[in-house]
Amino acid sequence: MQLTRHTDYALRVLIHLAAVPGGRATIPEIADAYGLSRNHLMKVVHGLGQGGFIRTQRGRGGGFSLAADPADIRIGALVRHSEPDMAMADCASCAIRPACGLSGILAQAVGAFLTVLDGYSLADAARDRSGLAALIAALPGPAATDSKPDFSPACASSSSPRPD
Repeated sequence: MQLTRHTDYALRVLIHLAAVPGGRATIPEIADAYGLSRNHLMKVVHGLGQGGFIRTQRGRGGGFSLAADPADIRIGALVRHSEPDMAMADCASCAIRPACGLSGILAQAVGAFLTVLDGYSLADAARDRSGLAALIAALPGPAATDSKPDFSPACASSSSPRPD
């Protein structure tokens, strides 16, 4: 299963906010640092605000920050909020669906995937805050024109231990 770009960007925003000193950012800061489309990021940030994951402030001196402690933001809740459709296959329109057991198997797999994500918080994803802050500080700023590295949290190692 692959997460959408929308969810990937949402994870980047939240991890960024959890790691940076002051925990505040703007769309241009994050878009330019990670090489993301400002228009797409604006939609992501809007959705995060509507979902209660971040607080937004408009106008001069505006930006956004986490709406809760990183330990209280569950990765599973974010994925459920930002993924429009968790179906792994289009079984609804399939002619053999009434006699096929695949849809139930896939639904169980998605449930297991989300259960694992529910076991982790944003604090788990951003556990090395000083390391993340150093990497974020080294990212290109708004004036940079060179290519941007991909520091996607969606590509993080799956070998990290599960919290108790």
